[in-house]
Amino acid sequence: MAAQNNAPLPDGLEIAGYRIVKKIASGGFSIVYLASDEDGNAVAIKEYLPSSLALRQQGELVPAISAENLPVYRIGLKCFFEEGRALARIAHPNVVSVINFFRANETVYMVMAYESGRSLQEHILRRRDKGEKPLVSERFIRRMFNQVMNGLREVHTNKLLHLDLKPANIYLRLDGTPILLDFGAARQTLKTDLPKLYPMYTPGFAAPELYLKNGNLGPWTDIYSIGASIFACMVGAPPQPSDQRKTVDKMENHYRKLEGLYSPELIDVVRWCLKIDALERPQSVFALQKALQTKTEPQKELTLAEKVKHKFSKAFGKPKKKNLDQDHTTIQDNTLV
Repeated sequence: MAAQNNAPLPDGLEIAGYRIVKKIASGGFSIVYLASDEDGNAVAIKEYLPSSLALRQQGELVPAISAENLPVYRIGLKCFFEEGRALARIAHPNVVSVINFFRANETVYMVMAYESGRSLQEHILRRRDKGEKPLVSERFIRRMFNQVMNGLREVHTNKLLHLDLKPANIYLRLDGTPILLDFGAARQTLKTDLPKLYPMYTPGFAAPELYLKNGNLGPWTDIYSIGASIFACMVGAPPQPSDQRKTVDKMENHYRKLEGLYSPELIDVVRWCLKIDALERPQSVFALQKALQTKTEPQKELTLAEKVKHKFSKAFGKPKKKNLDQDHTTIQDNTLV
């Protein structure tokens, strides 16, 4: 069955104690709604509805699923439900908070805390439209992705992989702290069980092993996507898709263009994450976090007064060589230079 547009649930519908306010997002795998609970609190509800397997017409609640697609639809349903249950066990400030999940209308719904803010992708595009240089500051990248990886470490500790990390799935609260959204593990299960399904990965952000039917997936798979997301912050666009890089790899040219805008250390971290060979990437989020935290940030541009002072210091401030029997004050001072 070709992918089709599924009709969303109608505004105002009451379902399992929640009232649908409006649809706020949709894709090939699910529809997300803004809703309110019985106390009037805003929540986000994600509905499992893969458009290549099921069709829901306007005015209907239950989707139509062919006998041919029903087995795979049910596999995805089970995976989506299990993923929701696993996420509900995670209480971390940088991971979306799943507060309930339920079955209705022959599908499954995941209820999440609703937060005000915008996605990292929106943040990048706004700065790109303003012509900002650098597009996103190195300080922002280091601080924000360190928090993203705090959440990702908790996810991996709970034996889950994200598998769809990208700026659109990193949500920035109003105070700037990030939240990981929209996990892709259930989508990946569908992809491996039924080759005719449309790809469930996002080109540019997906590791090469995600293109393979039985690719070896692990923390290194999400780490590739972290590197790709950092690259997108720097450039305003995703890196070259990993399947294309196996034929002609153009990434080194892109890294060179970033020189001067970002520190060599940060560029090297991105290069490390985006290795085609999974074994050459960081093997754990902790290892990547350590590299991102310990590398030095680029030196700030000196003001004119600081440049003059620096030149004066070089020309006249170099201490003269002293005999060993002289006092050691100069040696101590030199250690501070």
